[in-house]
Amino acid sequence: MARRVYARRYARAVFEIALEKKELDRWRADLKKVAALGEDAAFMTLIENPKVGFDKKEKLLAELLGDINPLARNLVYLLVSRGRLAMIGDIADEYHRLLDSYRGIEHAEVITAVPLDAREKKKLEEHLGRVVGKKIVLEASVDPGVVGGMIARVGGKLLDGSTHSQLLALKKELATGGLK
Repeated sequence: MARRVYARRYARAVFEIALEKKELDRWRADLKKVAALGEDAAFMTLIENPKVGFDKKEKLLAELLGDINPLARNLVYLLVSRGRLAMIGDIADEYHRLLDSYRGIEHAEVITAVPLDAREKKKLEEHLGRVVGKKIVLEASVDPGVVGGMIARVGGKLLDGSTHSQLLALKKELATGGLK
């Protein structure tokens, strides 16, 4: 949990710098490049090894990162010096979320009982977009436990229109004598 909080703080600071310097897309590309390094287990083992001096780590990073924004390079050095480079993927993800939000794009996670085809996804994106007033990028997954309908998570809100939840509500209502 603390790692996520720190990642959000770093991402917010980076976003504000990128916005001020009008380098939003460059920062996104640079963070993506660094995050790719963070996924390499051998590289991370070397970077996190306390027996390897910072000078050697700095030299290796300069070589691997090539031509990235000097401020992005400084962020990487700061994370390495604090032993937090492992959170670079979380920082990149949060930055991307902030950038999308700034551009009026919202991500929606939708769970259905059966896979959605392209036409259904597009229709659902448009409908959810009208509901929240933003352009929606849909990330769909399948869970047979939903039975029917869908569960959508948009901007921190949960919209549960699944048959399973409706059946549970009906069961609860019947158990409490709500129907007359």
